[in-house]
Amino acid sequence: MEHGAVVDPALAFSTSAGRIGCASGLAPVLAGALRQKAVWVDEAVCIGCRYCAHVATNTFVVEQEWGRSRAIRQDGDSTERIQEAIDTCPVDCIHWVDYGQLPALAEQLAQQDIQPLGLPSPARLKRTLPRRAVSAG
Repeated sequence: MEHGAVVDPALAFSTSAGRIGCASGLAPVLAGALRQKAVWVDEAVCIGCRYCAHVATNTFVVEQEWGRSRAIRQDGDSTERIQEAIDTCPVDCIHWVDYGQLPALAEQLAQQDIQPLGLPSPARLKRTLPRRAVSAG
């Protein structure tokens, strides 16, 4: 391509990428090898200790609204690093599962009534009224 030539950006969407081997698209490719299992956090069991997020920082994050760990990338860290994070979990809420199970597990989690950690449940919230000013005289 000559310097200064204009390329249509739509070309990227019309070019076929082709098929890579027999990959299903469900499992990430890591350094040329296909990982056999996905990592899943059972957020209903998670206590929000943050150990996994400190060990495998590219795979786990503590979700801010609920205070529970979540796997955000299957290809974020090495299998060994993820296993180390699993081993640090005090409540054993992180598991290796088949990639095909992820949609069903996500749906099951969406159906559960999970309360945010560290915050009172909405049923226990009370409105407090301001105190009256006490006069000095």
